[in-house]
Amino acid sequence: MEIELDLSKTIEENAAGYFNKAKESRKRIAGLKKALEIGKQKQKEKEINEELKAQQKELQKQKAQRKKKWFEQYRWFFSSDNLLVIGGKDAEGNEEIVKKRMKKNDVYFHADVFGAPHCFIQAPEELKGREFVFPEQSMLEAAQFAITFSKAWEEGRAQAEAYSVKPEQVSKSAKSGESLSTGAFVIYGERNWFRKTSLSCAIGFFHREKILMSGPFSAVKKHCNFVVELKQGKQSKEQTAKQLKDIFERKGFVFSIDDFVSLMPNGLFELKQ
Repeated sequence: MEIELDLSKTIEENAAGYFNKAKESRKRIAGLKKALEIGKQKQKEKEINEELKAQQKELQKQKAQRKKKWFEQYRWFFSSDNLLVIGGKDAEGNEEIVKKRMKKNDVYFHADVFGAPHCFIQAPEELKGREFVFPEQSMLEAAQFAITFSKAWEEGRAQAEAYSVKPEQVSKSAKSGESLSTGAFVIYGERNWFRKTSLSCAIGFFHREKILMSGPFSAVKKHCNFVVELKQGKQSKEQTAKQLKDIFERKGFVFSIDDFVSLMPNGLFELKQ
């Protein structure tokens, strides 16, 4: 190997010059390696973003094409035993649920808390009039659902009480001389109580229908391939909905802030992932 020397400089000066050139070369190589790594990372991020955009586009297409199910106008979820649970969103919805939607083989739920929705678990259609024994897990989840969407969440309660009765025990007939407002009913007879029942709420992507589902964590986890659990906290509903929107979008599930707001009880929140 030949080394070119500058005869006007000492050996030490020539050595120092070559040392500095080697140092600069190493810096340039390190810079090139770093630039290459950054380029690879950007390309990977680009590919991931393109894949997410494709998933989002497909999901939006499916959302536009699907026909809404009748129960989507109310609060709803599918229990761990795959039974449909329905709850009212307002006084008119509560009235419709009890008078038009609930059938004799279903089971009615209500929380012993002000502002609680009227709810029921729908019995399987194939019963053909036969009595159905509702699973304990579904009964518990329906009780949690009724409590969670009452004033209990807004009041910051950890637990509350709910009860179930047969549909024939729910009546619009008040005492003589009294009248009931829209969404109000009278319960007659013995009640099946769910004492000290914990509130529970989660939102997940319900892959069967390609929509969001809100309900007790145990049920949502059973049916959804991506779930975020909600806890009582200090963040407003709107702030939490925006946070949820961002989280779900990163997974390729595109929904509006209003979609999330409509699935949440009133009150304050924090997210548990």
